[in-house]
Amino acid sequence: MLSTESAATVRATVPAVAGALDTITARFYDTMLGERPELLDGLFNRGNQASGEQRRALAGSIAAFATLLLEHPDERPDVLLSRIAHKHVSLGVTEDQYVIVHKYLFDAIASTLGDAATPAVVRAWDEVYWLMAGALIALEARLYAERGHTGRGVWRPWRVTRRRQETPDTASLTLQPEDGDPLPAFLPGQYVSVRTRMPDGVRQARQYSLTGGDGESRRITVKRLRAVGTDPAGEVSTLLHDTVVPGDVLMVSTPAGDVTLSEGDHPLVLASAGIGCTPMVAMLNRLAEQGSDRRVVVLHADRSPGEHAHREETAALVGALPGASARTWYENGVDGGDGVEAVEGEGEGEGEGEGEGEGGGGGGDGAEGGGCVGDVESVGGAVRGLMDLDGVDLPEGAEVYLCGPLPFMRNVRGQLLAAGVPARRIRYEVFGPDLWLGED
Repeated sequence: MLSTESAATVRATVPAVAGALDTITARFYDTMLGERPELLDGLFNRGNQASGEQRRALAGSIAAFATLLLEHPDERPDVLLSRIAHKHVSLGVTEDQYVIVHKYLFDAIASTLGDAATPAVVRAWDEVYWLMAGALIALEARLYAERGHTGRGVWRPWRVTRRRQETPDTASLTLQPEDGDPLPAFLPGQYVSVRTRMPDGVRQARQYSLTGGDGESRRITVKRLRAVGTDPAGEVSTLLHDTVVPGDVLMVSTPAGDVTLSEGDHPLVLASAGIGCTPMVAMLNRLAEQGSDRRVVVLHADRSPGEHAHREETAALVGALPGASARTWYENGVDGGDGVEAVEGEGEGEGEGEGEGEGGGGGGDGAEGGGCVGDVESVGGAVRGLMDLDGVDLPEGAEVYLCGPLPFMRNVRGQLLAAGVPARRIRYEVFGPDLWLGED
């Protein structure tokens, strides 16, 4: 809880500070990484630094936290903090690094605001920072303890035992611990970080969803992020696609992520686009292992069947679950120019509903594929066009999971709300820095 004096100062300065946060965070990252380049080695995503996504996410989280402190002074914004804490745990962030961040962030605030950064203003925002940092440190300490280590022990060597090409730009890697220690448990919907050394010697880490596993191995799915316009190709996903083969060893972190399959018998709706289907695949696998008879509606949008990762696996899993049904939308049609036809679904206009791009769970270079809404045409058991929930039977009391590009999630969330699904029943996972903070 903010002190009364600091709350008044923060309330009075939120508009000015929020308006300058993009400049503040840009200066913060440029100065900190310029003077402490070792932090870029395996901790900060330089792709997101170059695009500006990381500083926008940081600015958004600070503004959202400060706003929540003012609007709900007796509550802690656990949803916001949990998402950040899980991402930090997947990267091995440690308590001492918050001190480093504080130094450079407040230097950036002082230099950006100039005379407006009075001692009272700095004290008030310093209180905001340490309330947020302290809560995150406590959450992360608990998560590390649950995993039996500290932030300095998240990384383990894992050997690639199998590689399967799901689509031309998506590959699944099956991994086993190289050190022989027991496999860490994971919840369906969680992700791990993969850290690898780039050609220039700098290590970079990205997050990838766990799409399956058994008593001996874990599986991740990696989407190659290709260059589009001024956006460069994903450097980690490209390296993994071009070089990694069975027998190679990768450094992999402990599983993390708080958007996970809930227990119970209430219905589920799994809605995804493009590579956003990866956490859904893990959830379907777990439900199939349990022999679940829960009502499950699987909705997926993609560009074409040939770009639809885990398409056949998802169809088999839906077929194995007595309470499951699926519907798929293909933006470019059932053929889509790749010559692959959709498999018949179990009802009119239904098809099969999958990977993760660099980042996730939080993490990295993004996810693509799939659309929002538009004109549709029923073709061969799938639907031609973009995801449209009009006519989709959404079970009463369902918990909804969303994953895909942000425009897709915003649009589908709007459709769900319009259909009467309560906001509290809609959960989402973002592949990349969370630029949707405070909207859920």
